[in-house]
Amino acid sequence: MLIHPLWTDGYRLLLMQLYLRKPVGMKAMYSKAMVSLSIELHIPPAVLYEQMFMLRNRKMPSIARLWERYGENTSRLSRDVKKLRGLAGFSNASEFYSGVETNESFEKDFRIIDNDTELTPVMLIMILDLYFRLTPVTMVESTPEVAELARMMKIKPGRVVEVMEVFRICDPYLGRGELIVTHLLLPCRLIWNRFGNGDPSKLSATAAQLKEFFA
Repeated sequence: MLIHPLWTDGYRLLLMQLYLRKPVGMKAMYSKAMVSLSIELHIPPAVLYEQMFMLRNRKMPSIARLWERYGENTSRLSRDVKKLRGLAGFSNASEFYSGVETNESFEKDFRIIDNDTELTPVMLIMILDLYFRLTPVTMVESTPEVAELARMMKIKPGRVVEVMEVFRICDPYLGRGELIVTHLLLPCRLIWNRFGNGDPSKLSATAAQLKEFFA
């Protein structure tokens, strides 16, 4: 089981509330709601996903008590979740943590890239996955896979092609010598370093899970 230093059993109330949201049951690791809660708690989605999975084990005494108290009483759950959130920063988290530097990690993947208006690192991951499925001549707006990915991420196909052009510079196998000036070069290199030279199954698995975020 994944363990995170910021995890506390009190957060199970937040996960239970999410679990009971219709349709009741496990939520995808990268569903918008799960990612939103992860960013709020600064705990990676994979950790929350495993903890939510544990909520189904009603034989565990501590979890059984949660279901007895809240399983049929969502109003009580909502009230106690509100109290729990109110404890953050003594009910004034924005001022309490003002000026405190936070060490973000996974959160950055879901934030807009500097000097851009719509692209995020998770979108670059999705585009890199498609990049490896195409050939250079098919990395164009008219390719159905390009159009489909753009539609899913709610951006124009031209932006997908733009990112692929940058990945072609990062790709050592293409040996492309020319260099373009773009704010996307560093973000694309960072994503390439994470996925481009490793096991392609890791990239494809990550991209497959991230589809839920764009659903």
